[in-house]
Amino acid sequence: MALQIPRRTLRCFDTIRRCGSVRQAARQLHIDSSALNRQLIALEDALGMPLFERLPRGLQLTPAGAAFAGHVLTVLQDEERLESLIEALRGGRAGTVHLRSVEGLSAGLVASVTAAMMRSHPGVRLRVQTGTSVANVEAVRNGDADLALSFAEVADADLERRYGARFRLGAVLHPQHPLAGRMQLRFAECAAHPLILSSPELSIAAEMQPLLARHPGALDVVLETGSVELARSIAAAGLGIAFQTRLGLEQDLADGRLVFVPLQDEPPAESPLSLFLRAGRSLQPALEAFATRLAEAIAQRAREELPRAQLACA
Repeated sequence: MALQIPRRTLRCFDTIRRCGSVRQAARQLHIDSSALNRQLIALEDALGMPLFERLPRGLQLTPAGAAFAGHVLTVLQDEERLESLIEALRGGRAGTVHLRSVEGLSAGLVASVTAAMMRSHPGVRLRVQTGTSVANVEAVRNGDADLALSFAEVADADLERRYGARFRLGAVLHPQHPLAGRMQLRFAECAAHPLILSSPELSIAAEMQPLLARHPGALDVVLETGSVELARSIAAAGLGIAFQTRLGLEQDLADGRLVFVPLQDEPPAESPLSLFLRAGRSLQPALEAFATRLAEAIAQRAREELPRAQLACA
């Protein structure tokens, strides 16, 4: 006879997993922590195995718990898809779509796709948050977000890379900077000027590291920051050279506030932009539509790259 686990129990387990603490999960669920703990123990007894290790720093999934968590996420997300379909048939809201994106894409790619989605699907509630590439991917893996835009290439059975493309890194300069008129630059030429570098939490720091490591002399780093927007602002003030892809600079370039010059070092310095979903889940129509629009937007910007970006459809 198949084991029947109530929906509420699955949601309680998932909340405990996300919080890493029964007490914190109980506060989020607005129930007594001892009652929630008894529910967790009853679930483990029913399954005949522990789902969490009780550690001094909190709860950690056992291997069996991790496998069960993946099943629970699939069940809950499929349930959300069914609820969205029912609401759409009733003429109500057609669901919620949660995107995690990197900060630098907010004003360009994400804004244009979000606006188009709002016009075509007015009944859908969109939730867009920014974070680092690593945190965004982790949010999709854990079921905390539906989609992630990340400057990363991740091989993980829990993730589906719906679309990806590689974009050339370049120098971001004030229009009056001595190097602003060049068609291409080598990092060594940039290194003769004050530099603005990304701090380690941003993926671009790792992508720039081979160029930094090969440079023989000292660098004049005037700013190291985890904020792409701050780096652009300081570059626009003429106080240093920042580095990123052309993505996110569209409006600044059109307004003449900044200049982008691709780096021509070999091997080429590139950032891989990927769109991730959780593997194996059924997609509600609104989520499928948003994912498709985002993939098309990445593809369009890849086609506009000079030299041409190397496309990598997953």
